[in-house]
Amino acid sequence: MQDAEFPLDPELCYLNHAAVAPWPHRTTQAVHDFAQENSTWGATHYLRWMKTEQTLKQRLQWLINAPSVDDIALVKNTSEALSVVAYGIDWQAGDEILIPSQEFPSNRVVWASLEARFGVVLKQVNLPDTAPEAALLAHVSKQTRLISVSSVQYGSGLRMNMAHIGDFCRTHDIRFCIDAIQSLGAFALDVQENHADFVMADGHKWLLSPEGLGLFYCRAEQRPQLNLQQYGWHMLENGHDFDQTTWQPSPTATRFECGSPNMLAAHAFNASLSLFQEIGMDTIETQILARTEYLIHALSAHPRITVLSNTQTQHRSGIVTFAVEAMGAQALYHQLMSNQVICAYRGGGIRFSPHFYTPMHVLATAMQRLTALIP
Repeated sequence: MQDAEFPLDPELCYLNHAAVAPWPHRTTQAVHDFAQENSTWGATHYLRWMKTEQTLKQRLQWLINAPSVDDIALVKNTSEALSVVAYGIDWQAGDEILIPSQEFPSNRVVWASLEARFGVVLKQVNLPDTAPEAALLAHVSKQTRLISVSSVQYGSGLRMNMAHIGDFCRTHDIRFCIDAIQSLGAFALDVQENHADFVMADGHKWLLSPEGLGLFYCRAEQRPQLNLQQYGWHMLENGHDFDQTTWQPSPTATRFECGSPNMLAAHAFNASLSLFQEIGMDTIETQILARTEYLIHALSAHPRITVLSNTQTQHRSGIVTFAVEAMGAQALYHQLMSNQVICAYRGGGIRFSPHFYTPMHVLATAMQRLTALIP
């Protein structure tokens, strides 16, 4: 599986799935086949392409256990979906939005942009290592209208209990939004169990797909409550009736898909998700956590390395961030990259993020190359 689906250069230690992931072989093949067909036949088989797009939505429904495929929209990226939510809600001055302070800019700037326009108050909470869910919820007030949280924090790799937060939100009539880009493809996420109103994630990280196409889940009860900000033929109830003189938005999540779909990326995304279905998310999660545990132990064993990620079992993810005593993280990052250890400079340190298929010997090689750089 590893060699056949992921023919990475053998000199490469690819530990950067939390940024942009390599594609499986089947995804590369799907892109090649689609391009070849397009150049030979044009859009002759467009109806078949539409079936592939529908299959992709069905696989995304499976991935997050959505009640219906109608709950799934295909969007350009996570930021677009967050903006659909942020600018779709009828805000009142004084309404509060609650987020962790460690969020990636996409899940911070969009909410901050509402402050000047609508008088919304953005509250950012610093999450401690112990009981981060309780620390976040302790800042809820009578004015809290929405809580938006990354299922895994991009810098530290902190994984939180989404079901706990979602249950609180549903009980207190607070909308719950999950930025799942750092967990989908690595860990199972059940939108029904988590009582999520909105979930979004681009495909180019743990889902092993191209940039430019992502998932937006919107709970059925929330769809008509979001004001639409984009309009086009594709979001109409009868989008393929080009002669209609009256119109209304689709009752499904297609209402958030403004115009023509990205069929090339849809074919690629669909191919990648077929791999996840074949292997199963339980197996993938187990394999990722085994690699996380290896890295935590290996890094912690070095006297000059400090693991910055939360190492409590329930908070581990596919991300391990660390710092090296008396070595600047940015300089170390450039040295590691020069030594073919593909990683990221995040969260005040170096971020390693292996996937389920990453061979254990690659982790060992990465550790050897890292320790060789430490004086």
